[in-house]
Amino acid sequence: MLTKDLLRVSRAGGGYHPQFAVRSHRPLAARVIGTYQGHVGEPRAALEDALTALERDADDFKLVRGLAALLEREAVFETNAAVDPERARKAAFEAAEAVGVVTEDERTMALIRAGESLDVSADDLETALYADLEDRQVLSAVEPRWDPDGLIAQYNLSLAQTALFDATEVRVRSSDPKALISAIKRLRLMYEIRRDEGAAGDGDLSEREVVVTGPTHLFRATRRYGTRFARLLRTVANADRWQLGATIDDRGTERTLALSDEDPVRVPDAEPVAEVSFDSGVEAEFAARFSNLDLDWTLVREPEPLATGTRVMIPDFAFEYEYGDFRLYFEIMGFWTPEYVAKKLSQLAALEDVDMLVAVDESLGVGEEIAARDHRAIPYSGTVRVKDVADVLREYERQLVAESAATLPAELCPDADVIGLETVAARHDVSTDALADVSFPEHDQVGRTLIRPAVLETLADEIDPGTDLAAANAILEEYGITDSSAVLSRLGYRVEWEGLAGGTIVER
Repeated sequence: MLTKDLLRVSRAGGGYHPQFAVRSHRPLAARVIGTYQGHVGEPRAALEDALTALERDADDFKLVRGLAALLEREAVFETNAAVDPERARKAAFEAAEAVGVVTEDERTMALIRAGESLDVSADDLETALYADLEDRQVLSAVEPRWDPDGLIAQYNLSLAQTALFDATEVRVRSSDPKALISAIKRLRLMYEIRRDEGAAGDGDLSEREVVVTGPTHLFRATRRYGTRFARLLRTVANADRWQLGATIDDRGTERTLALSDEDPVRVPDAEPVAEVSFDSGVEAEFAARFSNLDLDWTLVREPEPLATGTRVMIPDFAFEYEYGDFRLYFEIMGFWTPEYVAKKLSQLAALEDVDMLVAVDESLGVGEEIAARDHRAIPYSGTVRVKDVADVLREYERQLVAESAATLPAELCPDADVIGLETVAARHDVSTDALADVSFPEHDQVGRTLIRPAVLETLADEIDPGTDLAAANAILEEYGITDSSAVLSRLGYRVEWEGLAGGTIVER
């Protein structure tokens, strides 16, 4: 971004049109780069004089200053002095007080005495006195990332970003909607997705208009939010095709800004903000803690969009049940503006046949309204309690287990002599809990394994008291049995341990 005093826009016709640099400005960009490179080793004041002269020759001084502002970020200025300026001033003032400076000769004498105290010459001391002032700092290096064409491209992107800083709303269509939504979430911008009823394909976000609320739509505009808002343009402009419309608060006057991939707005360097992280620390912390739980649910980040009337919404998360086609969507409502909360409540009200869990910041006071819309709501303050979410998931899980158990026959007779309950459950696409009321007339259940009685009889003949534990485990593995402790206990044995190395089978 550029500073707002360098913004170049046309307000013709009531619009708000950035005045982009074009191909004919390439020689000017080259001269600005050359001016910086030609003043390495010289004080900033000399560089500023050269830039001022360049402004006089150019058609627009703001363009020169804008290009120079970008190069300034690539420049390194240093204080060039034989002694630290603060030490030099302290020594000079002390010497001046001792000498009693009134005349030029007395001033010279004071500088000589101060120089001697610091072991430098009077001339070097005088140079050091104010060498740390900005205009006297020396340009020690400048390594621009861009050639003239690249500098123009960076300028146009920065100019458009600056124009967007005062936007109250931005409407975007992109050929890469996934990257767009990811960047919006990563930058923690408030947004919604509006459906175009004339567009084909409900799941194709490229046919949707993403509406982002700008910083001046908050209780008060904040520079931090405005900067994130402008940074979004990097991702927008990185798509092959895109259209952007923005409502700009131009010092109290509402104006319209329109940009598209036909404008000279490109991303000349650095990758755009596109990788999905989390909207906030609350979400990141919740996801990290949830991953440590041993539940039959998978946490999905940014699931598919949900239709809400003429618009769509993308919940923060979804919980997918591992044993069946069921998904519970999860939205975290943080400290948002009243307008954004109202929009979110409207979206929730328009959802049909969707199971939704909403964690609501207690300060919003809208938990009852969410519950009235047939969605589950849990309050939170600071962080979302994983236990509260897990309790809700277990409620759904009990219902899902009951439903899946109802689809099973009263008896099951697996063909295998030995088979784990997990394998049986997986074959019927249910959890092992759903097998609780199913009988297995041809097998005995030993721990989590189903074993035919004939196999147990054979094992009783092959494993005797005094058998080495390793040998007993090898016998069990031949039959595909991994839960050795449960089977040995069923056979009436226990392990007499011999340190940590192994043990011997003995009768209980």
